[in-house]
Amino acid sequence: MIVSMWYTRAEAPMRTGSFYCFNGFGSIIGGILFYGVGQADGWDVWRIIFVICGGLTIVWGIVLIFYLPNNIMTAKRFTVEEKALLIARSQSNKTGVFSSKIKPAQIKEAFKDLQVWLLFFYTLLNEIVNGGIANFGKLIVKGFTKDALLTTAYGIPYGAWVAFFIFTGPFCASKLKNFRTIVMMTWVLPTLIAVSLSLKLDRGNKNGLLMAYYISPSFVGALVVALQMPAANVAGYTKRVTSTAFVFLAYCVGNIIGPQAFLASEAPIYGTGCKGIMGCTAGQVVLAIAIRLLLIKRNKQRDAEAEASGKNAENLSDEVLMDLTDFENRKFRYSY
Repeated sequence: MIVSMWYTRAEAPMRTGSFYCFNGFGSIIGGILFYGVGQADGWDVWRIIFVICGGLTIVWGIVLIFYLPNNIMTAKRFTVEEKALLIARSQSNKTGVFSSKIKPAQIKEAFKDLQVWLLFFYTLLNEIVNGGIANFGKLIVKGFTKDALLTTAYGIPYGAWVAFFIFTGPFCASKLKNFRTIVMMTWVLPTLIAVSLSLKLDRGNKNGLLMAYYISPSFVGALVVALQMPAANVAGYTKRVTSTAFVFLAYCVGNIIGPQAFLASEAPIYGTGCKGIMGCTAGQVVLAIAIRLLLIKRNKQRDAEAEASGKNAENLSDEVLMDLTDFENRKFRYSY
């Protein structure tokens, strides 16, 4: 929501990806930090980790309270003229402007929008994969060594791969027109390959299993693009907030479901979990195709309406300032 206020629809995926990249960098820095902390004798490593990470999070949260504006109008660093230019720039998104008024009609419309439901289930499947790989991947690495600290060290390159996938997916979505759903389809495929290798490779093939582990987080690049879709393709502030929250609910539920498929009785192969991840990954491809076809169809219908009425779809007039939804504003065009 914040990114969509400050950046255009074309810029938003790459900006969002840049932020999410720090998940990967955090894994790299955290791996090094935790390995170092683990060398200390007489310390509970897990306590130190919680104090460091929790403390830094609290401090940074306080910084954001004072320095991160809620919207363009409350940003103190800009003049009135600069704020007007920023608002005019954000209007090119055609998704409406900030509104503190809750509109029940827009909430209802959000739950009637097929696009929102498709994104919900796409994110749900994506995070079932995440919940599984977050646990299964560590189990693979633990099979290489009994040393918990060395297991942490193996995770450092994993963080670099996470950053790579998170950056490249949104980058392509920003730079290539209507490439978002293509990223949502293709960036999950290395995950499918990785899990297939993990299922079929002999447990003694450490190099192959480790490489499978490192390419398994490719799906996160697709996730970042999917999470940004409501901000780009849902107009009307209340509808956009509702849609974003609903899709994020799927994110949370998926992470709860994912680990349940990995049964201790199936160690070290975890066949049920691997097959579940493969099924969820294939399902994401199908849903991404469905989203793409739906949005193309909607755009074509609106183009036909505009041609029949002689109205220019690019002429925004006052629709943006009226906080219309994407259903109400027939000049709105979807990015796919």
